[in-house]
Amino acid sequence: MVSPALADKRATLSPPKAEAEKRELGQFFTPPALADFVASFFQRPLQHWRLIDAGAGGGALTLASVRHLVAQDPRPISFHVTAYEVDPDALQILGSTLETCAELCARHRIAFSSEVRSEDFIAHTTAALDQALFAPALRTFNAAIVNPPYRKLAVGSPAHRQLAAVGIEVTNLYAGFLALLARLLEPESELVAIVPRSFCNGPYFLPFRRDFLARMALRRIHVFESRNAAFAAEAVLQENIILRAERGGSAPATVEVSSSRGDLGDTIRSRLLPWSEIVQPEDPQAFIRLSASDREHAAVASLAELTGTLADLGIKVSTGKVVDFRAREHLRAAPEPAAHPLLYPCHFEAGALVWPKLTGKKPNAIAASPERTDLLVPAATYVVVRRFSAKEERKRIVASLIDPARLPSATTWLGIENHLNYFHAAGQGLAPDLARGLLAYLNWSVVDDYFRHFNGHTQVNATDLRSLPYPSASTLAALGRDFAALPAVPPQAELDALVASHCVSFSR
Repeated sequence: MVSPALADKRATLSPPKAEAEKRELGQFFTPPALADFVASFFQRPLQHWRLIDAGAGGGALTLASVRHLVAQDPRPISFHVTAYEVDPDALQILGSTLETCAELCARHRIAFSSEVRSEDFIAHTTAALDQALFAPALRTFNAAIVNPPYRKLAVGSPAHRQLAAVGIEVTNLYAGFLALLARLLEPESELVAIVPRSFCNGPYFLPFRRDFLARMALRRIHVFESRNAAFAAEAVLQENIILRAERGGSAPATVEVSSSRGDLGDTIRSRLLPWSEIVQPEDPQAFIRLSASDREHAAVASLAELTGTLADLGIKVSTGKVVDFRAREHLRAAPEPAAHPLLYPCHFEAGALVWPKLTGKKPNAIAASPERTDLLVPAATYVVVRRFSAKEERKRIVASLIDPARLPSATTWLGIENHLNYFHAAGQGLAPDLARGLLAYLNWSVVDDYFRHFNGHTQVNATDLRSLPYPSASTLAALGRDFAALPAVPPQAELDALVASHCVSFSR
């Protein structure tokens, strides 16, 4: 049982702070119940704990770790924590939390000690790793726990330069924290972290994935299926995971992947998956694939027999060429005789092109010469996929068709805005039947479920779309002919049945 006094302290582990300031710092403090769940991931029995809590905040994770270890049998002999925190408000609460930790340990005859470092974790640790003159000594640890700050790292920023100086290439603070902790842990030591899932895929995190997987062996990953499950009180719609990884050693034979739908009281579903399904040996992108739900697991099994790639189809996928703020002088609100159609995501409804939209906020045309191949593509049949889905949208992949018949007959060129990915054949359009088959396939619910097992955020990158398995060209063309024969875009259940009849035998 938790005493009333301790409960009061645990309830104040997140210092009051304006929402804008928290987001500027990348701070999202760990609620006590979530902290207890995160700390429960530690499995290695230790007699003498030397824990590092990087970005400790009010100390919720350290306190949860102490609560976890005092319940062990046998209990450890000693516990030392090194906590990094720079926020003055959090530091005041951290001191009180560490006193509570000392009380708990004393009650269970565990020697407790702590060190609070009120300095930037990245700056201090990279200096120690760099080992320049007057650099601080490098200390190592046998356990680490972290809820790191989540914020993009601008190229050339101090933290970016400090990390690059020790060979760490990352685009977000949280990845920098994980990469440094992997270097501070002793062999076989455990790292437990709650972080965004975004590092699991995408080209920007590829150097980090390679570095982290070379140093750490993933043992367990827990996925929160709801975006607001982990930090509901903070109004954070971020898909988070909890991971447990061990320093050094070879990749494990299996990894435990668990999931829960929402609140921490929900039922936890768990399965052991082969490592080769988590990180496929032949995948040059080293995606970390997590079948969190039964739907995703079923989708992976259903598409296992599809081994085709976009390259096999002679198809490429690229991001739209028009970055509007860089081409302002060419943009036109309405069509003009010397301008070409410009297509944004808003120009597509229910999979079909609707152009122009004169009552909307986006431009409808681009006035550029045909020589501007950096802005224009030939007017032809393409399939487009929005690069960003809404936070709680039902589907991640939303595909539409650019049908030139829906544009003025004199159209020879068009612009595709950068918030769209477009499928093409070496810069040219696709055969209509192939394009319609690809459209139907990408809008299939099974493909969307499959996509979610490696994509845990709202962005749909061209790299992600290349990583999907695809049917053969003949299968897509046959599907496209059947799709074109329908009087309109069918409801989702009807579309799913049509695609399944061509691709695999699948039933929900």
